[in-house]
Amino acid sequence: MTDILQAVRGAALGAVAGVAAMAMGTTAIAGGHGGVDFAGKTVEFVIPFSESGGSARWANFFAPLLSEHLPGNPTVVVRYRPGAGSTAGANWFQEQTTDDGTLIFGTSGSTQFPYLLGDPRVRYEYKDWRPVLASGTGGVVYLPGDLGADYDGDMDAFTDVDFLYGSQGATTLDLVPLLAFKLLGLTVDPVFGIEGRGDGRLMFERGEANIDYQTSSAYLRSVVPMVESGMAVPVFSYGALNDAGEIVRDPTFPDMPSFKEVCEATAACSTEGTAWEAYKAFFIAGFAAQKMVYLPGTASDDVVATYTKALQDIIARPDFAELAAAELGVYPQLTGNGAISASDQATTVSDESKAYVLDWLKSDYGVTME
Repeated sequence: MTDILQAVRGAALGAVAGVAAMAMGTTAIAGGHGGVDFAGKTVEFVIPFSESGGSARWANFFAPLLSEHLPGNPTVVVRYRPGAGSTAGANWFQEQTTDDGTLIFGTSGSTQFPYLLGDPRVRYEYKDWRPVLASGTGGVVYLPGDLGADYDGDMDAFTDVDFLYGSQGATTLDLVPLLAFKLLGLTVDPVFGIEGRGDGRLMFERGEANIDYQTSSAYLRSVVPMVESGMAVPVFSYGALNDAGEIVRDPTFPDMPSFKEVCEATAACSTEGTAWEAYKAFFIAGFAAQKMVYLPGTASDDVVATYTKALQDIIARPDFAELAAAELGVYPQLTGNGAISASDQATTVSDESKAYVLDWLKSDYGVTME
């Protein structure tokens, strides 16, 4: 492990503990675990994705911890219901009426985005569900070494550069970087159809793309070595949300400017108005509150309290920082009122911001939600 990775990991352990304390301090629980006992039961933790992605790793991280901390120590099994970009599984969950806590559902930004955009495949309603956990993540945008040599905290020097970017699609999580590039006034031609962000990084390494982003864990694992060799230069992280709902520096990269800072320093970019509000809405849905756990709307208050207490206990574990460092990073794990607030922010967009994004998708990429 490089010195940079060691330093970041050391900072991460301390930051996880601090974030956990913050999450616990803002959570309200009524009635303890309400007398709910899961002894002898099996809890199905359903995610609407395949077993090979990031959501699977996230669910499998929490499953054994839930088994240990839920009353009665039930068996918690992760089930996969992939299809239609996760909308098939979410539509299925919408119809479930399990009320005893033996069914929970995990969403991702890929589930939030179709909902926010009014995708006609969506037949689910987040406001019918009961959130018990919200997990954030982050990402870093970087340039090749030769271009990065001209970076001085703003993107003014790059308005005449023709950028190529490997993208999974304009309505995937790539919506966030593509919208960020637009706000910065950059000319970015996305090459659509890559299978994952790892393929985007490989395009960058081969010189087929000259701008890229990776999630925080992938950046630390695969891009930091390129930074150390001079092949890549980080320009900003997307940032994180503080308690007041403001975008601040990513706790994983406290010395790296957030997108908001770079936007404020760039002549073409503004942190006010409809375009900014649209970016912030999709940033929250795609990163700041990317993954969330829900109970069906039929779950009782006692069941919700039981899960919230169990998740609080997990976050409060003395070894949680070490356990979480590799899989979750240093990002907030919000329960109780924090999870409710995060869910509301991640699934709400104003009519003006929604119209802005839909018009942009149609005019720039020919993408419609019809």
